[in-house]
Formats: sequence, structure tokens, C-alpha cells
Amino acid sequence: MDQDAPHLQRLQLLAGPRGMDKLKKAAVAVIGLGGVGSHAVEALARSGVGRLVLVDMDRIEISNINRQLPALTSTIGKYKTEAIARRIHEIDPSIQVSEFACRFEPASSEEILSPDLDYVIDAIDSLPDKIHLIVSCLEKGIPVVSSMGMANRLDPSMIRIGDIKETHVCPVARIVRKELRSRGIDSGIKVVYSIEKPVKPWEDKQGSLGSIIYLPGIAGYLLASFIIEGITRAG
Repeated sequence: MDQDAPHLQRLQLLAGPRGMDKLKKAAVAVIGLGGVGSHAVEALARSGVGRLVLVDMDRIEISNINRQLPALTSTIGKYKTEAIARRIHEIDPSIQVSEFACRFEPASSEEILSPDLDYVIDAIDSLPDKIHLIVSCLEKGIPVVSSMGMANRLDPSMIRIGDIKETHVCPVARIVRKELRSRGIDSGIKVVYSIEKPVKPWEDKQGSLGSIIYLPGIAGYLLASFIIEGITRAG
């Protein structure tokens, strides 16, 4: 067992020394640190990924507390990148963390999507930015795994992971498929999605979407599991 990382000994029983070494050398960007992205980061940090790139322009609000890991009464008003970076440091100080407290868009994408990244997690809400991220990763040859819509749903057993061409029911996935097809992309993008028909909120709160912690949480852990498996089994 690696005596320098005793907190990872239980994981090493599953991944083995070679797998743990691959995780330590890996670099993963998580773009969008809300309900899905914050849980994905947590799983990656607790699994020994050596470098994490955090991207989100938002500050923590009180409405985030019901589903986002860094959201506490003590962190309201802080940038999500800052709060999550601090949390990662407390989990494992050896992890290298890069923070981008900005929107992912064409103007910022070149700096964020560095060639040394092994994987990218897309947990962006904005559909134009989501499409730009997926297409940019394809163009740069960086493996990307994307989250579709998790709001207005209640049934965790309906969450799936598969190719974008396999998605159905999900309104977000429908738009993403259409936009990618217009760019000549029909498949080859791994996504997490739900086959549950979105639930109609019982009260209209100016367009706000309903959410409960376990839906985006499960989606985030599925995204992380896909990456961890890909890293440890590569080569």
C-alpha cells in the first residue's frame, strides 16, 4: 500500500498500485460546479486524481444549499471555484487545483482546454456553451463526458449513461442531439441522462427548475465513475 496516501488505501484494493499511479498522474477539468459538477469533483478528489481544473463563474447562493456540496450558510457569496478548491485541499493537499472563476465560452475556452487534460466533464447549464464545449473537446481530441438535464425529476432509477444517440425523453438531450447533428456529429459522445419525463413543478417560481440532491448527485458520480474507470483501465 502507498504509505504516502493512507486515505486511498481502500481504493487501492480495487484499483491496484498501477491504477492509483494513473489516477495520480491524471488531469481532469470539471466545467460547471452546480449540483452535478460539485459531486463529480468530490468523487474525483476522493479517488486520487492528481490535477483538477475547476470552471464556474457563479458565486454560491442560498438556493444552492439543497443540492450543491460546497453550499453552506458559511460559504454564501463565495465563488464556487474558491469554495470547492478549499474543500479539495482539505481532502487531499497534494492535489493540484486550477481555478477559473469565469464563464466557459469561446473567449475563455482556449486557456481552459489545455492539451494536457485527460478528460473533461461537462456540467454546464447554458446550452450554447455546452455545445461549444463538446465540439471543442472533439476538435482537440480531449475525451468529454456530458450531463444532460437533471432538473424536475424525482426517480434516480431512471438515470442512464450512454451515447448521445441513445438518449430519449430528455428535452436537453434532444436539443444537444439536434445541434450536434447540424455540425455533422451523430454519436461518439458519452452522456448521463434521465429517461424520466420531467415533473411539472407544483408552483411556478419565475421559471426556476425543481431539484433534489440525489438526482444531480447520482449524475455527478456516474460521470466521475466513467472517468475513473477510463483512467485506471487505460493501456
